[in-house]
Amino acid sequence: QVQLTESGGGLVQPGDSLRLSCVASERGLSTYVMGWFRQAPGKEREIVASIQWGGFTTYAETLKGRFTISKDAATNTVYLQMNNLEPEDTAIYYCAAHRLGVQIFESWGQGTQVTVSS
Repeated sequence: QVQLTESGGGLVQPGDSLRLSCVASERGLSTYVMGWFRQAPGKEREIVASIQWGGFTTYAETLKGRFTISKDAATNTVYLQMNNLEPEDTAIYYCAAHRLGVQIFESWGQGTQVTVSS
């Protein structure tokens, strides 16, 4: 399984922006789907966004317009740009990956904490 390492979390104020990064341990990610999930205290984990290496993206409907997922093939990195953050965005954010044709995410990062508070 591919190893994933997230970074970029932190404490920000409402309205601020933050960019999370996820570096994959191996090349050849063109056959993978990468995703960002989050889990808030007391809530179930939910998908935020996903991206196929060819560029096709999906988003949670409620986050469209504020969050953007992107990739840098040269560095095997997937980003999650989060704008106009709200306290409700407070959660642990996880990077995940699965091979094309596999229906569930197989590899997970350790997570990075995002806290939005004034």
